[in-house]
Amino acid sequence: MVLEQVYYATGRRKTAVARTRLMPGEGNITINNRLIDQYFTLESAKMLVRQPLELTGTHSRFDVKVNVCGGGITGQAGAIRHGIARALLLIDSELRAPLKKAGFIKRDPRVKERKKPGQKGARANFQFSKR
Repeated sequence: MVLEQVYYATGRRKTAVARTRLMPGEGNITINNRLIDQYFTLESAKMLVRQPLELTGTHSRFDVKVNVCGGGITGQAGAIRHGIARALLLIDSELRAPLKKAGFIKRDPRVKERKKPGQKGARANFQFSKR
């Protein structure tokens, strides 16, 4: 019995969290037990997920299995991209330079700002009237 190496990493964006596993394979990407084409309908989201694998030329060497929750479609795609990039770093630390230059390693810190008390929204105020 031969155990194959599995690489785990966590990716995050906004409120989405993606637990990513990379293992040797043919390049299949499975998200929440569904193929990427069934999970994401937007072509831009599929492209976002595949970016780190295509940049490093490893898209046909590894199978990717992801459990993702929270956020919306774009947030989840960004979280998966972040998780794949982190897992690729565990496989080969030489990939750090191209992944960092492309901006895949850094977590995107932008989140929705909270609503403030006494205001209509995060930054929008109630209409001002002098009288």
